[in-house]
Amino acid sequence: MIATGCAKAGTGGGDANTLTLWTHNGGNKAELAIVKQIVKDYNGSQDQYTVDVKAFPQESYNSAVTAAATSKKLPCILDTDAPNVASWARSGFLAPLDLPQEVVDKNLDSTKGIYQEKLYSIGYYDAALAVFAHKDALEKAGVRIPTVEEPWTAAEFESALDKIKKSGDYDHAFDLGTGDSGTEWWTYGYSPFLQSFGGDLIDRDGYKTADGVLNGDAAKKWAAWFRGMVTKGYAPAKSSVDAFADFQNGKSAMVWTGIWNAGPLGEVKDGVALPPPDFGNGPKIGGGSWQWAVSSSCAKKDAAMDYLAFSLDPKYLAEFADKQSVVPATEEAAAIAGNGWEEGGSKRFFLDESAAFAELRPITPGYPYLTSTFAKAAQDIIAGGDADKILDKAVTDIDADLKANDNYGN
Repeated sequence: MIATGCAKAGTGGGDANTLTLWTHNGGNKAELAIVKQIVKDYNGSQDQYTVDVKAFPQESYNSAVTAAATSKKLPCILDTDAPNVASWARSGFLAPLDLPQEVVDKNLDSTKGIYQEKLYSIGYYDAALAVFAHKDALEKAGVRIPTVEEPWTAAEFESALDKIKKSGDYDHAFDLGTGDSGTEWWTYGYSPFLQSFGGDLIDRDGYKTADGVLNGDAAKKWAAWFRGMVTKGYAPAKSSVDAFADFQNGKSAMVWTGIWNAGPLGEVKDGVALPPPDFGNGPKIGGGSWQWAVSSSCAKKDAAMDYLAFSLDPKYLAEFADKQSVVPATEEAAAIAGNGWEEGGSKRFFLDESAAFAELRPITPGYPYLTSTFAKAAQDIIAGGDADKILDKAVTDIDADLKANDNYGN
């Protein structure tokens, strides 16, 4: 039986044999249906525990978890967005996971929430960014079609943009998708380019400063390139609200978007998904999506771990990939899912790309400040601000926050 209420939240109240599970996907019927099916199957597979689902709308989920932690009423099992794992682990919300190593090893690295060498979360899937392009535009311009094995170099990408612009066939050669004002899109979407140039949001050797990585030569080259997309006439300074729709309608030759648009891409007669260029430090895409964890206050941690291990069955991971536009977390799941995920299939590109290029956002409890500061800097840079001053100020602000918070325990 699957209840929708909260029968027991980790430490008190309700039936001692009930494990409450909280999820953010209250507004995602397809994903929630799979979660409920896993729970139904688990409850039917044994008679000692009952998992009880409570789903929240995504926009209110994090605040609900924080409030529950404050009042010591966290559920036993909960999902968490990857960038929050370090903060929630340091704050004592989460317990390290004790799962069969042979199960954990099968998952993509980007689906594992590891903080201070301990596994705190694990995911059923990941997302993936890519350059979606009109193949006809590239072929007409005489541009090589890049692959995961042989992506474009920075020079090749620049040449492609220039040729497409000169053709006059499109309003924009490349739409970066800057119409999305959400903070996390600016970090998830554009920090991989910074990392490909060799920069980063913070020095990951210790996580104690951003100096040299967010305002060094590599970061300045990234900033010049980012703003240059606009000044050279390749990309709009501010995209429309739906950059992918503009791509579909032939306004742009290429668009920077993600797997969530893979379905509609299939409806574009010459649409192809391509890896990002290599700006010198390897192609990069953002890694880490929603993952599952066990609360530190859960009175039945062994049971919660047993449920998580059960839920990682490849057939369930395959269901997420089949019903959602997400990357399956394991090769086994991809093989079971079929529907384009098999070797040589139409969706296989996204799994291969994630395995090769996914870069996790900085694993630090200070990430919320990092992402808001970087997003503001990126917005100011593409708007035409003085990049050197903007990056130096971002470093000053980040380092001050780190100092004020004792480097967040790093």
